[in-house]
Amino acid sequence: MIIGIDIDDTITDTYEVTFNYAQDYTINVLKRDGQIHEIDCNTHMYAKSLCGWKDDEDIDFFRMYYERIINETKPKTLALEYLNKLHEDGNKIVIITARWETDYIDVKKLTEEWIKKYNIPCDKLIINAENKGVAALEENVDVFIDDSYRNCKAISNLGIKTYIMDTRVNRNLNDEKIKRVYSWPHFYKELEEYKKEANK
Repeated sequence: MIIGIDIDDTITDTYEVTFNYAQDYTINVLKRDGQIHEIDCNTHMYAKSLCGWKDDEDIDFFRMYYERIINETKPKTLALEYLNKLHEDGNKIVIITARWETDYIDVKKLTEEWIKKYNIPCDKLIINAENKGVAALEENVDVFIDDSYRNCKAISNLGIKTYIMDTRVNRNLNDEKIKRVYSWPHFYKELEEYKKEANK
């Protein structure tokens, strides 16, 4: 089975790192009070919505903090154990991330170094995948998991079995075709059940 897997807020707890830097930027750079907006965000670009930034403020934030966010983000609890189990089970792991290349940091290199640092099983890395549906089709992905509802919806609409990793900002976004999972043990369990059903 070929499994397409997002990185940020799927393998990792990127939200925690991003949120704290977003607070630092809002309070100390923009000189605002740091209050956040409760949101249901259907994309991975939740910092802007949470903090109520303007477009140029969003761009400036990532110029200041993007490299630190990539480097400091750590895998979720048990993510490594279950990613390794998936790989040992014979599944191919294709990491498909919307992390985008910039003129100020080498995102591909940083991501490759991050994957190596944590010994994450990865048969192929695709970065700058703004349209993950295209990438999923090109890689013949059988199953896909992401935290972005928009990505999950697009992939599900292609007929690919799709799971959404539960996060604070996607919690109220639901689709009966997209299975919500709350952890890596939960995803592994659901995937095992899906394989059993598919093999009947």
